[in-house]
Amino acid sequence: MSFVSWIWLVPRSLVSPADYQQGDAVRIMYVHVPSAWLALSSYLLLGICSFFFLIWRHPLAEIAARSIAPIGTGFAALTLITGSFWGKPIWGVWWVWDGRLTSMLVLFFSLLVIFHFQMHSTGQREARPAAILALVGCINLPIVKFSVDWWHTLHQPASIMRSGGISIDRDALAIINLIFSFQIFLLL
Repeated sequence: MSFVSWIWLVPRSLVSPADYQQGDAVRIMYVHVPSAWLALSSYLLLGICSFFFLIWRHPLAEIAARSIAPIGTGFAALTLITGSFWGKPIWGVWWVWDGRLTSMLVLFFSLLVIFHFQMHSTGQREARPAAILALVGCINLPIVKFSVDWWHTLHQPASIMRSGGISIDRDALAIINLIFSFQIFLLL
């Protein structure tokens, strides 16, 4: 199913309309935005599983957390990489110490440390530090989401999930490609 989805997505993202300001670099968003959503969603699920593990010591919560951490780490890395590829032609630099970028980098390193702890733990007692770090790291989730609203930064404001509704061009192909690319990444 994932292979078929990629076959559908790639040609459509190549023929999607170029943005009037960003040009062809806007097509990177078909990978960047869904991977960012999934990185944040993965961390939220990791926090929920860690909470259940710490409170009820349920082994399935630990197994779920162990499964979620590498997936979230991969999507956070993909978000940072594609963001850099987008930032170079648009901002002229690969990286800026912007509120959104820095908080996403903190999220990535949190996931990386949690993943490292999980790989080296053999029992429930050793899994506690990873679960505690996952819960503490949940503080960063609203910072990542709202950093573009709280601080004036180079990163563009929220375009999809915002109180005023969708602010991107309502071209059906662009919206369909973005939503479908999110679903493709969800299948991975």
